Amino acid sequence: MGQLDPALRDAEIAAYWTARPDAPAPREPLPGDDRADLVVVGGGFTGLWAAILAKRRRPDLDVLLLEAHRLGHGGSGRNGGFVSESLTHGLAHGSFCWPAENDRLVRLGRENLQAIDEFVRDEAIDAEFRLCGKTSVATEPHEVEELSDEAELYREHGMAARFLGAGGIRADVNSPTYRAGVRLPDAGGLVDPARLTWGLAAAAQRLGVRIHEGSPVRALRRDAGVRLKTPQGTVRAGGVVLATNAFPAPLRSIRWYVLPIWDYVLVTEPLSAQRWDSLGWRDRQGVTDSANRFHYYRPTPDGRILWGGYDAVYYYGGRTDPALARNDAAHHVLARHFFRTFPQLEGLRFTHRWGGPIDSTVRFTPVFGCDRGVAHAVGYTGLGVAASRFGAQTALDLLWGEDTERTRLRMVRDRPIPFPPEPLRWPLVQYTRRALARADENGGRRGRWLRFLDARGIGLGS
Repeated sequence: MGQLDPALRDAEIAAYWTARPDAPAPREPLPGDDRADLVVVGGGFTGLWAAILAKRRRPDLDVLLLEAHRLGHGGSGRNGGFVSESLTHGLAHGSFCWPAENDRLVRLGRENLQAIDEFVRDEAIDAEFRLCGKTSVATEPHEVEELSDEAELYREHGMAARFLGAGGIRADVNSPTYRAGVRLPDAGGLVDPARLTWGLAAAAQRLGVRIHEGSPVRALRRDAGVRLKTPQGTVRAGGVVLATNAFPAPLRSIRWYVLPIWDYVLVTEPLSAQRWDSLGWRDRQGVTDSANRFHYYRPTPDGRILWGGYDAVYYYGGRTDPALARNDAAHHVLARHFFRTFPQLEGLRFTHRWGGPIDSTVRFTPVFGCDRGVAHAVGYTGLGVAASRFGAQTALDLLWGEDTERTRLRMVRDRPIPFPPEPLRWPLVQYTRRALARADENGGRRGRWLRFLDARGIGLGS
């Protein structure tokens, strides 16, 4: 790669959201052997929502949450803070995969987002939660018509969508790369994900949930209940919800369905008022472009820009170790693309750079299940900030054998195709990444491999 970009030279390798002096103090590890009616494994959004919703539905339950590292250590503290109303990785993907029930999925997704908004307000969680919608932009000629079709699809489902030509979109957010855009004022919003994580944890504890950090679950056995082994001791549970997402689940069967894909992110220093004026961006909404290898970006509450995405990196064997948060090559490419998009910001420096694993499935939507007292909801593929609440609800429904509108969904009942094992997994993922890159370079034309995946509803080709 050569010498590191000067704009990156002083950037701290740490997630901007969690690398703060006012972060909560660590919670104590599990002190020893224990028991609980319900044990939640994983202290991200899915696990925290599962604990909260369980106590709300059954207040007498003794609920214990075990986190291997710190709350929000995984995707919940490393993401861009985009809050989506979609449960299906986008409206078009839901229409393609589940056309007969997509209207129901759209409604359930909007209800889920509204419930999060109400909970954050009721619990006075200071997480900069704003339902400001988002903007999708086209930077290549073939993407313009695709965005126009996307706007029409949103309107067909009763959501506002404003298609903008080059002049209109550049008047909204000023970049010479934009050819068109769609402003979606009803499509979710933004949040400070770390403060949401910390706020959910505090709310869970007020309900009586016991939370222990630094308590990884090393093994799980089922005999007269469920036994979970940790370094500190054994926990006996009446039921378990696994919310491990991109990290290896203690049930090996779940690992077949989850691919840990690493995503990389930059955050700038605060912009001056003059620099913000050069951008416009009055609504301070989140923005995504429309390529297969897409960027996502947004203002932060303190006047910076978070910039992430583009390439998704898979490491052989599904590695998730913390050292992979540093990827100089990926960060260099992101910095170059940032200044290509906003040349008026040349000279701005980045203060933070990091990466984190995303829990992808072949269909880009979660996999749900329950077997002998152990339920799971994993695989949000980058759109779990809001959908994790729905996933937690569904996992509890399955654990308790409840027949609900959620458990009757095909998206919940039908499992995706599993990923192949190594050594086949790594070359197939690399081949697909190259195919997606070629499609971007060839005017959106999808080659034979991507068409093969499309025909089978496999998300890696979507």
